[in-house]
Amino acid sequence: MTTVLLVHTVPLWRASLASLLGAGQGIEVRTADRGAIRSALAGTGPDVLLTDLDCPDALDVLEEVRSLAGPHGRRCPLAVLTCSDRPRGLRRAYEAGARGYIDKYRPVDDLSEVMHKLADGGRHIDESLAFSLLQVADMPLSPRELGVLALAEGGETVSGIAQRLHLTPGTVRNYLAAAIRKSGARNRVDAIRRAKEAGWI
Repeated sequence: MTTVLLVHTVPLWRASLASLLGAGQGIEVRTADRGAIRSALAGTGPDVLLTDLDCPDALDVLEEVRSLAGPHGRRCPLAVLTCSDRPRGLRRAYEAGARGYIDKYRPVDDLSEVMHKLADGGRHIDESLAFSLLQVADMPLSPRELGVLALAEGGETVSGIAQRLHLTPGTVRNYLAAAIRKSGARNRVDAIRRAKEAGWI
């Protein structure tokens, strides 16, 4: 028997997904919303944690899961339901250590097999998500370059970014120049566009 913890913040969708999963052979489904993840993972815990990247607060759910991934935290694999045009969610799932990437447009008849595979220590990436995941995983920017670019995307000026990060304006310009070069962009606007499309920011 494989126990799946389904985390979703919308009760109706959560119940529907739980019903679908529970119909699979050898699957026991537990459900939780964002606030109950920690307690749901306590004790024996589930074999797989599954969440939907389209649900409200999905990125917060991933952050919560990531925070529990220390040596004494979550021991079950994370799987996400998503689609290929959600690069930001894929990036966050990758950073949270997801081992399963399930396309929401795939057939559902072997979903239980995927859960068993993950519970047994395997990985699963639907073919339709593989290219998007490679783009997300192959992120050439350093954390500082990414942070500076994200602030620029939010409309901050060079001097504003320098003040927020306690850097000199010249250093900020250097980070922006590096981000433009590494992303293969023509200028700052193009670098921001490419970073957003790839799910880096």
